Order: sequence, then structure tokens, then C-alpha cells
Amino acid sequence: MNPRKFITALAAICGLAWVVAAIQPFDRQAWFLENILLVIFVVTLSLTHRRLQLSNASYFFLAAFVILHIVGAHYTYAQMPIGHWTKDFFHLSRNHYDRFAHGAFGFFLAYPIRELLLKHGRIYRAWSFWLAAGVILAVGGFFEIIESIVAEIVAPGQGINWLGGQGDEWDAQHDMLSAFAGALLMMAAVALAECKRKAR
Repeated sequence: MNPRKFITALAAICGLAWVVAAIQPFDRQAWFLENILLVIFVVTLSLTHRRLQLSNASYFFLAAFVILHIVGAHYTYAQMPIGHWTKDFFHLSRNHYDRFAHGAFGFFLAYPIRELLLKHGRIYRAWSFWLAAGVILAVGGFFEIIESIVAEIVAPGQGINWLGGQGDEWDAQHDMLSAFAGALLMMAAVALAECKRKAR
């Protein structure tokens, strides 16, 4: 498919999802804060996409994560209905949608990050798998720090409750681990696919 048409179609789908999710979100303040970084990310991507020249696969993975984030921001991650359903059905201790979303962050974004490293980083292909996962871990940690600063400004003293930690004092570390595991899973799948392609 023509890359321009493909990107336009993905942008239209994400835009429509964002507009629908902006209608009566569960928590307007949380929705606004969750969307600040999303808007910055989308604007940056739209301004640099010609220079970056990512593949259709990378844009598909980016769009998939954006949609997951849009849905999560609408309900707030701790109150996601499907997370409550799985919690009740499997008798879990918490709503795990936020863990799923962090895992998806690592899984979906590791592919375009590796692609950028190979195109612009001039690194060995073998190293690209580990570096992509490492970048995901670093970015995940950076955003956990940003979230903690924002939480202290917006909701002083509420910290873990405002961030949707659901009583888990190690929530930030578990979120980072989920993202790292997602990235490793994607890199393992890519490595396996490339090995099979070379074997043919």
C-alpha cells in the first residue's frame, strides 16, 4: 500500500478515536494530563515523519499504541472496564489494564525504535535488538519520573492513588518491567522472523 495513503488512513482512525474518547471521559483532569504527552508525540511525529521514513509496519505499531492510550485515557487506566472484568473473572488482586498498556508500549514501540537505530544509529543488527529494549526501559523510567512530578504538583500527598497504583508501592517498577518485557517479546519475534527469512 502507498505509504502516504497508509499513514493518512491510520491518522484518520486515530483522530476519530481521539474525538470519540474526548466525549465525557471518566476523569476530565486525568484525561487532559494523559493527552499532553500524546499531543506532543503526535505533533513531533507529524513534523519529522518525512525525515524518519519509517516503514508501514512501524506506523501500524505506533497507531496501535496510540489507540490503546486513547482508550486508557478515556476511562483512566485503573478504571478500565475490561480490566475490572478480568479482575472479577480471574479473581485478580487489581485492574491490570495499566500493566497491559505498559507492556504494549514496549511491544509496539520497540519495533520503530529498532528501525530508527538501524537507519540512523549505524549499529550492528545484533545490538539493535538489545538497544531497542534498553531505550524502552529508559523511556519508561523517564516517564515514571515525569508522572511522579506531575502527581506531586496536581495532587500533593495523594501520589500512588492519583497515579492509579491501586495500592502497589512498586507500581512504577512493575510498569517499567512490563514495558521491558513487551519490548523483549517484540525483539524476540523480529529476530525469529529474520532468522527464518535468512534460512529460506
